Amino acid sequence: MMSVVDFQPVDRKSTAEMIADRLRDAIMRGSLAPGAQLGEADLAAQFAVSRGPVREAMQRLVSEGLLHSIRHRGIFVIELALDDVVDIYRARTALEGGALELILDGRREIAAAALAPSVTEMTARAEAGDAVGVSDADQAFHEALVRSSGSPRLVRAARTLLIETRMCLGALQTTYPDLREQAREHVGLREAIAAGAPERARKLLVEHMSDAVERLRPQISS
Repeated sequence: MMSVVDFQPVDRKSTAEMIADRLRDAIMRGSLAPGAQLGEADLAAQFAVSRGPVREAMQRLVSEGLLHSIRHRGIFVIELALDDVVDIYRARTALEGGALELILDGRREIAAAALAPSVTEMTARAEAGDAVGVSDADQAFHEALVRSSGSPRLVRAARTLLIETRMCLGALQTTYPDLREQAREHVGLREAIAAGAPERARKLLVEHMSDAVERLRPQISS
């Protein structure tokens, strides 16, 4: 028999959680720039809430590594140095490589279908010269890749990594003289998964991650 526990009633998404979602999205899209300071009072006024939920939301993002606190100065959006970028893509290679192995072990059709919309969108945005649209589709592709693994733990682990990656994509999109090249990399990976070519799929994923780091090296200070 379960012991009596004083559980709180189940409720809809909390105010702090909704604020954290908004801040997370603003960081991901660059509306809150790297290094920007977040003011608790200012944010409370903008969200029309008390300072408590804002404080809780910011602490959530500090624990996720998207904000950092400097004693006696305040809370700031993280700034990614070259070492951080290398580490992000190294971690992504391991995580998405694990997702790819699960996909290749009986989930290829699921993944091919899940990746199709982002590949179509990326190709169309590249043809239109829409660099921001290509970056959005790039993000959607990798989110779909991890989801297609069927592993909720990989999905959770990828969450912060992909947000940090989105912070890099603004710089990355300026390194492709032809956006169609960025799209073709993703088309090739999806085709290798759909065709059941495991060695090629693994090779393309590793090369894609390594290429991103090399393209970003001149853009980001060490």
